[in-house]
Amino acid sequence: AATATAPPRELPGARRDLRLPDEWWEWRGHRIRYQSAGGDAAGAGDEPAIVMVHGFGGNADHWVKNARAVAESTGRRVFTIDLLGYGYSDQPVPAESGGVNALYNFENWGAQLVDFAREVAGGPVLLVCNSVGGVAGLQAAVDGGDEAVRAVLCLNISLRGLNVRRQPPLVSKAVGVLQKVLRETPVGEFFYAQIAQPRALRNVLREAYADPATVDDDLVDRMLQPGLRPGSAAVFLDFISYSTGPLPEDLLEKLPKEKVMFGWGTKDPWELVDMGREYYADMVREFVELEGLGHCPMDEAPQIVNPLIERFVREY
Repeated sequence: AATATAPPRELPGARRDLRLPDEWWEWRGHRIRYQSAGGDAAGAGDEPAIVMVHGFGGNADHWVKNARAVAESTGRRVFTIDLLGYGYSDQPVPAESGGVNALYNFENWGAQLVDFAREVAGGPVLLVCNSVGGVAGLQAAVDGGDEAVRAVLCLNISLRGLNVRRQPPLVSKAVGVLQKVLRETPVGEFFYAQIAQPRALRNVLREAYADPATVDDDLVDRMLQPGLRPGSAAVFLDFISYSTGPLPEDLLEKLPKEKVMFGWGTKDPWELVDMGREYYADMVREFVELEGLGHCPMDEAPQIVNPLIERFVREY
């Protein structure tokens, strides 16, 4: 497995002094990075800890504007975690780990979160998740039950548009061909190398964030540096080939609706709020529209999302 390496030179406006210290946990033979804020020790007190879970291409540092603030306002222990393959967690090579999608899938990430709740966070946790991290969080809630997960707040959960059940047969076949080309030829590595550049990533983030002014050097640095590790391209190409597995509604059907809240930035260009409302508003306890925000509202507007997280914590 590829392990954490020293990060490349930071961008001029990076604020690494604001980031939480890295901690490490061994999980199924893999080294997992996490961070924590608040509390004297993992599992301290009777109230559940909070675990924040990033989305596709993200990492624990995506929660830098949330973790400390929520820990201080709620008095809870707050953890952020890198899912296997992301951030500075280990990046096992897919071809050596069972093949395509055998390792980087929601069942595996859900198991990682369940074990983290039990082994590190000290009991049932409250999960706060963004994008594909929301599907992993719901999977953890289904598989771990109340002993591992008290409740889940999903922010702009992934609709999983590449899932075969979201596509007409002809489109699905064409997508499958493209995925194979990207995964099995040099085209994929070349494509990844083009987007793993400061300027290109900044443009992607400006599309995802409704307010381009919030896409600064620090954000680009937080997202880019882990993506420059040697194993990152293989993880990226494996996940964009993941067209099976659960849709959010599959998992929500297995959970009491009272256990789940959704927040959704209304200006998300990738996961459209109208579709989210249509699919999920009746399947969750509360569907909160975050007016004018994009795909990663917790980072774009912590002054709006942190109070939502705090209310979620109080109510559960």
